[in-house]
This record gives sequence, structure tokens and C-alpha cells, in this order.
Amino acid sequence: MVEPSALPTTARRLPSGPTGLGTSAARAAALLRRPSAPAAPSPAGLRPTGAAGATAAGVRPSAAPTAARGGLPELYCPPHLRDDPALGHEVNERLVHWAEQVGIYAGQLEKFRRADYGRLVMLTHPDTDDPDRLLAAARCMAAEFAVDDYFCDEAAAGDHPERLGPQLMLAQFAVDPGRLPGEHGAAQRRAFAAQPVWHALGDSVEQLGAYASGAQLGRLRQEIAGLFLGMDAEAGWRIGGRLPAVWEYLANRQMNSFLPCMTLVDVLGGYELPATVYGSPEVRRATLQAALASVLLNDIYSMRKEGGAAGLEYNLPTVIAAEDGCSPAEALRRAAAIHNELVHSFEASATALSANGDPLLTRYLAALWAWLGGNREWHAASPRYHQQ
Repeated sequence: MVEPSALPTTARRLPSGPTGLGTSAARAAALLRRPSAPAAPSPAGLRPTGAAGATAAGVRPSAAPTAARGGLPELYCPPHLRDDPALGHEVNERLVHWAEQVGIYAGQLEKFRRADYGRLVMLTHPDTDDPDRLLAAARCMAAEFAVDDYFCDEAAAGDHPERLGPQLMLAQFAVDPGRLPGEHGAAQRRAFAAQPVWHALGDSVEQLGAYASGAQLGRLRQEIAGLFLGMDAEAGWRIGGRLPAVWEYLANRQMNSFLPCMTLVDVLGGYELPATVYGSPEVRRATLQAALASVLLNDIYSMRKEGGAAGLEYNLPTVIAAEDGCSPAEALRRAAAIHNELVHSFEASATALSANGDPLLTRYLAALWAWLGGNREWHAASPRYHQQ
């Protein structure tokens, strides 16, 4: 990889030639997936200009936030780097077959198919064309969504939210199983085989082991535990019948995010970011910035879906409206501003971190940037967040 300092000054600035979603996506995708080197383009490969700083993955997003769609506020986000409908369809069909095998979404498989998680992993992991690797990530993602759809939605509907904690504890056991002694182990295995969500979680992590190292699997288990802790906290709010402060909600959403999905970017890319690098304070901060931004975008898109649901709903616009006493439209605009600030912050963090020239770290940060772009593109079209 060429060090930024070795480039002419003009080469380190934002490009002045043809830009835009199509040209920048093609340029970044070619670099992100270059087989001859483990490194993707450095976010520091372009000199920072203005408050937004240089761009991750050596790609220039729109100078202004991306255009609003469907009446939503403008959202600052990178472009998606790849759209391969045939690949997404293949992964999605394999995922539906797997869901049928493990038992999740029984009787709702067509709705599950239309959600198109195969397209989501195709969009968010542009550095692999291998449908088997993409399926490995899609299984984990679908199992985590199933926890939300089965356990959390049940709690949200007022059906014994106090049960959620024990359900999530056993869900964590499913992804990190020990061997219980004697007849207790046999009883546990029977129970897990009969509960589709626990079955899906255990099977997805086990099959991911074909591509992930022990350290990468341990990282995933850690992030899933944080996800479940965040889900359980929301159940506590429901039992108490209260909305949290905005800062408290954001702290929770940092855990209850897409982080378990995003932490697989190196597994899908066929390399491993060392645990000492992944866990360093600066890299952790950048990772959490990206993860929180990804799930706040989900809040913004899912607000309309949840608007008609019974009971108290938890999303950033709702919490902002309650705390600030503003209209739903203004709360949505303020939520988008928080999302946009996080994406800008991640850009700046990734730029600074990539300046050290570590090729694996640079590739990891570029992959997170690509994940954000793919995530936005999927949310903009998925029937999960639009009228079905």
C-alpha cells in the first residue's frame, strides 16, 4: 500500500474528476476486493477537507447528504459498492431453505423471503462473491433478527415482558454452549431442538466456524451478548412503562445494534483483524460509531413500521419527541442529524487510524464503510420496513 505521505498533495485531496455514486462505487469496489493485497484503500489515502474529513475506502460520497427517499430526512451515508441481484437472490433462496430446516418463520416463509436478507449481505459485504461465505453471515443475521421478531416483539406486545431476560439468557447459551452433565444436558438439547430460535442461533454460529477462527467466533459471541443485554434493558423500560432519556437510549442502542453482523466483515473478506487491534480503544471507538450509525438508520426507517403497533415503542425519534416536546417530523429530522454526525465521526476516526499504514486495519475500516452503504440501500427498499 502506498503511504499517504508518498502521494503528491493533489492526489491526497478529494478527487476533482468524475464522481458520484456510480463512479466512486466502482473505484472503491475494485480496490476493496483486490486479491493481490490484503489491504483496501486507506481512508487516509485522501487528505481531509473540511469538517467531514477524508473518505473511508478511498471513495468520495456525495458532498451533501444523500437524497431523501419516501419522505425521510436526508441521510449522510456512503454509496453501496455492489449490487448483484443474481448473487443476492441465490443467497436469499439458500437462506429461506435453511430457515425452513431449523424452523424459524414457519408459516411465514414467503414474508421472510421478501425481507431479502440475502440481498442485505450481498450489499454489505462487497469484498466476496462466494455465496457460501455470504450464506454463513446471512444465517447469523437471520437468527439474530428472529430473536427480535419472536422474543422482543412478543414482549413489546405486552405478553409477559419479564420472560424476555430468561429467553435471552438461553439464547446466549445457544451461541456459546457448554456441556451440561448427564441427564441435564440431554434435557437441554431436547429443549433447544424444539425451540426454533435457539436452534437457529446455535446452528448459525456452528456453521460459521467453517470460515471463522476461534478468536473471530469469540468476538461474535461477545457482541451477541451485548446485543441481548440491550434487548433486555428495553424490556425493563417496558415493565416500568417509561421512555429513557435520549442519552440513555443511545447508550443502549450502541449495544442493541448491527454490531454482531458488522463484526463479521473480516470473516467474509477471508482475513483476520487481530484481537489486539480489534479491541484497542481507538479501533473500538470507530467500530462503535459505525455500529450505532447503522442502527439509528434502522430506527429512522422502522419508525413508520412501528407507528401502528400496540404499546410503547422505542426508537430514537420517539424518544427525542418525548424529551424535547417536538413534533414527530422534527424529531425525525433531529434523529437523522445524530445519524449523520456519527457517520462523519466514523469517517474522521477511520482516516486517522488508517494513517498508520496497517493494511489489515485499513481493509477492516473500509469494509465497515462499505457495510454502512449497503445497509442504507437495503433499508431503502426492503419490505421489512415498507408496506407489504
